[in-house]
Amino acid sequence: MIPMKVFLETFGCQMNILDSELIEGQLLQAGHNLVSDPKDANVVLLNTCSVRNLSEHKVLSRLGILKDRKSKGEKIVVGVLGCMAERAHDDLLKNKSVIDVMIGPSKIHETKELVEKAFYSDTLIQPQKSLSYFVNRKGKSETALMSPLDSLEALDRLRPLNTEKNNFQAYVRITRGCNKFCSFCVVPRTRGPEMHRPLQSIIDEVKKLVDNGAMEVTLLGQTINHYFFEENNKRYSFADLLFRVHEEVKHLPRLRFLTSYPKDFSDEALDVMRDCERICKYLHVPAQSGSNKVLKEMNRGYDIETYLSFIERAKSRMPDINIIGDMIVGFPNESEDDFNKSLDLLRKVQFKNIFVFKYSPRPNTIANKNLPDNIPWDVKKLRNNQMLEVQNEISLRMNENMIGKEFKVLCDSLAKIDKAPDGLVSLRNKKNLITLTARSEGDHIIHFNGPKELIGKIVTVKITQARQLSLSGELLR
Repeated sequence: MIPMKVFLETFGCQMNILDSELIEGQLLQAGHNLVSDPKDANVVLLNTCSVRNLSEHKVLSRLGILKDRKSKGEKIVVGVLGCMAERAHDDLLKNKSVIDVMIGPSKIHETKELVEKAFYSDTLIQPQKSLSYFVNRKGKSETALMSPLDSLEALDRLRPLNTEKNNFQAYVRITRGCNKFCSFCVVPRTRGPEMHRPLQSIIDEVKKLVDNGAMEVTLLGQTINHYFFEENNKRYSFADLLFRVHEEVKHLPRLRFLTSYPKDFSDEALDVMRDCERICKYLHVPAQSGSNKVLKEMNRGYDIETYLSFIERAKSRMPDINIIGDMIVGFPNESEDDFNKSLDLLRKVQFKNIFVFKYSPRPNTIANKNLPDNIPWDVKKLRNNQMLEVQNEISLRMNENMIGKEFKVLCDSLAKIDKAPDGLVSLRNKKNLITLTARSEGDHIIHFNGPKELIGKIVTVKITQARQLSLSGELLR
């Protein structure tokens, strides 16, 4: 059979990035080719996100282009994978006849088989579908454990290593799904219930990746600190997992994780973070709002006092910890007072940085069904900009405090641009050394000059300049 030429585009979160990596490995192992330009592909796969309306609009735009290609007689297989396939399957098939394959995030292990069937068949009439219909979930009563023989677990555990890509950074999934049912969020109805992988499978996967050159491994989960696994009458917690990975994979320089849920983060896990030197002192812990009224309507399951208590527990153990947050502005009925409380939260926590999202209603969510989207778009934009202004002041002040200090950083790429404080842009210095981009343990973006051969290595830099979103430094060793 003639190998397929596959273009795979990924939208959304790190979980989707990992899913795409596993799909690519599956296809490469079967002898197919990956291409970097959709115009060169006879198979185009879109691994989609449904968290924000903007992501879905981008997918619809791509499908419109592919429909034009098909209408001109081009033989091309189009697949929609991931959360949008799970959430909007009926609407997609009704309005976008261009789709040949549709696969939900819990069925990605079937990607190769279904895409091959669509590609090699001359008589295929109906699109190939594999969905879990999580959109119909009513609650969190589903099982929280997965079988070691689960097909998705096998896909994670047996992942082939792609030697053609940079392999010094890697993601490892430890849980799937979510049981929180926040009123604004589609994830429980696209990725399904929480399921937790066997502890030893995770450790073995990390070892495999490190043996292949990984310098930094990030453990992934929608609410990662909910992790547990029961085996031989023993229950392993998230703290147990962190400690075991740190102690059993001693040649891994950096271990980090995301995303954390603020209510259920144990002191034991914080103690492990404090005591294990190769676990990054870094927490991505969404707050979403600084107002208890809004948090209640969001169904977040905690109040702001609980959130701040968690931050204090973390900082008391690790004064140098870097906290990253998520915030939503313009949630239904958010008043000026509610918004100002969110700004107060930024000032109290002193986040390293935040991701700010303007609220947009998502189908099949409680907020969309029960709450009016009554904050005008121009008000959402204004609050978004005001929040970023406050955070930029905090970030700049924190970054300025790093000037003159030395940090170990993982060099991950060539710098796209290097803007100096005077606004000038340069890619090379007088010694013709390339400007590189690196990340600190706390996920600070740092630019410095050095040879290209440093990419994928941990080096020491001294910070010389600070900006709101990045730093500059000089290479020491």
